[in-house]
Amino acid sequence: MGMLDGKAALVTGSGRGIGRGIALTLAEAGAKVLVNDLGVSLSGEGEEKTPADQVVDEILSAGGAAAANYGSVADPAQANAMVEQVVDTFGRIDILINVAGILRDRMIFNMTDDEWNAVIAVHLNGTFNCTRAAAIKMREQQGGRIISMSSVSALGAPGQPNYGAAKAGILGLTWSTANGLGRYGVTANAVLPSGATRMIDSTPRGKAVFEEAGKWPSELARGTEQDPDNVAPLIVYLASDQAAHVNGQAFHSYGYGYTLLAQPQAVARVVADRRWDPEELARVFPETLGKDLAPPPGTAFGKDLDERPAEEWREVGQGIRFWQVPGEGR
Repeated sequence: MGMLDGKAALVTGSGRGIGRGIALTLAEAGAKVLVNDLGVSLSGEGEEKTPADQVVDEILSAGGAAAANYGSVADPAQANAMVEQVVDTFGRIDILINVAGILRDRMIFNMTDDEWNAVIAVHLNGTFNCTRAAAIKMREQQGGRIISMSSVSALGAPGQPNYGAAKAGILGLTWSTANGLGRYGVTANAVLPSGATRMIDSTPRGKAVFEEAGKWPSELARGTEQDPDNVAPLIVYLASDQAAHVNGQAFHSYGYGYTLLAQPQAVARVVADRRWDPEELARVFPETLGKDLAPPPGTAFGKDLDERPAEEWREVGQGIRFWQVPGEGR
């Protein structure tokens, strides 16, 4: 028995990279999978059916059930059609995994309108389009799992204002969806995946690795802590019936571990018994709200956790360690 036997899933952007690994692992767990991929370049240009077809062939060859879809998540009509294809092909839709994405990196001061709009259209609008279409079906059937890929870039990647904004928007969309659909047995969670994909290959760091090693980071990562397939087990769990109580959460997948991110919370407040005078606020701000301000978190917090003192970690058996914020009871 697989964890997802009898479930029907749509995985967008699953012809390559993280999405491919998720689609294959869902199928291994027993799910029937609609493999969506437009087959575009990293910047969203060109189209080909080969990536989606290859993943479908792998699933079918392994004895699973799968079909291909070549639509664009950025087009609401095509997103609706994807969900309808899942229902028409497999009888229902139980799982939606939003992965599809493109990159058009630039600093904020020289980013064009087209670069901004293209990334927002695929990542944020695409996640909305597919989530809305799936939510209608899942609400009717009183159950479902929606898992969307955010990114540590949402925490302040300097050269990705479009990508970071879209990924931060996905967190807000996830929390709203979780609160709106929880009563119907539908959960919505977000995952910030790390791994060496072709997106990493396209960066200056990735190109430097290729020049030194003769292989791209995505090639060198296979079977290591940098393998993007390492996120797939978490996705399978969140998509299962066993995760019915996990709703509105955000997880970081890094290496061979998973991190639960804190929900946004208030850390300081100053209040008066009347409307503030701006000069008065300027006087008290440095010693109240402005005291010990932290910079934006940035993208390296996953690596930083690995450097926490050994005494903060607890062994939980079979080569598994657990860390939590010191002083926090769970």
